[in-house]
Amino acid sequence: MSRWAVVLAGGVGSRFWPVSTPARPKQLLPLVTEEPMLAATLRRLRPLAPPKHTLVLTNAPLVSAVRALAPDLPERNVIAEPRPAGTAAALAWAADTIVRQAGPEAVMLCVHADWAIGDEPGFREALDRAARAAEKHHTLITIGIVPTRADPGFGYIQPGDMVHGEDLLRRVARFVEKPDRARAEQMRRESYLWNSGIFAWRAGDFLAELRAHTPEVAPALDNAAGDATRFFAEVKPVAVDVGVLERSSRVMMLPGDFAWDDVGTWAALGRVRVRDAQDNALSGSVFAHESTRNVVHAETGTVVLHGVSDLVVVVIAGLTFVTTREQSADLKRLIEALPPELRPLA
Repeated sequence: MSRWAVVLAGGVGSRFWPVSTPARPKQLLPLVTEEPMLAATLRRLRPLAPPKHTLVLTNAPLVSAVRALAPDLPERNVIAEPRPAGTAAALAWAADTIVRQAGPEAVMLCVHADWAIGDEPGFREALDRAARAAEKHHTLITIGIVPTRADPGFGYIQPGDMVHGEDLLRRVARFVEKPDRARAEQMRRESYLWNSGIFAWRAGDFLAELRAHTPEVAPALDNAAGDATRFFAEVKPVAVDVGVLERSSRVMMLPGDFAWDDVGTWAALGRVRVRDAQDNALSGSVFAHESTRNVVHAETGTVVLHGVSDLVVVVIAGLTFVTTREQSADLKRLIEALPPELRPLA
């Protein structure tokens, strides 16, 4: 089996303001450990696919930074997206690239660059199992994560009937967009899984389903004839879940349980970073006294906490940001209210 890893590394990560900016987005930052998140992603994928079979799709201005972070990748394997066009377009272009180089039977393992994975051997075992099932059954496979909490910030998958019991494959009954907390609690009780965005499929199978079900993307792909600039100029943005998976009858799911977390907000670091005895997640020079459940990211100076709980404190050169863990989930209104000199424009 020819295997390829595809890493989606676009986006700005605005919910990690002020550290994450368009020029220095979260996937290039050491937020979970001292290793940049993209570097950690590529490292954990290396046993599954060699660098020559690894594609990274990223924002066009970040290509040089990604190449510097991943010098073992061939230059052509870092693909610039001239504009944000959604995950369906990114994965379609990756699949087309793989088919042109390795043929339609090559298996794609698709992940995002901004996740925390607590059990890396378990992660690789799940992707290996998904790759084998995709090759064997010619299906589009998504890995659903066994929830550890009722989280309204994630999408969910309702497992359907068992189809191939020997491979633990089930049909997807339906995808559910981010619910409210009460609905998330109910879905967890009903054995729904988190929609991780981890996919495995043969490149040709994915393109066949995309051409059958995704008019937002398929015509642009056919017209482009290998020209990325033309493709991204013509394509209509749509998420792969909406544009392909929700429309296809060839989608199956596998369960996964390997301490996966989507690092989407400062508060998420309180779950995935190493914590001290008072449950504080601290990075940099920090002294915490009688303080609990705080997240601190100090790139300069020293932060001293005394008698406070559930705060987020971020210190970079010339700026200190303080909020609560709850409020850190929604920084959009804050960024819109900032004076121009503080907005993340560069």
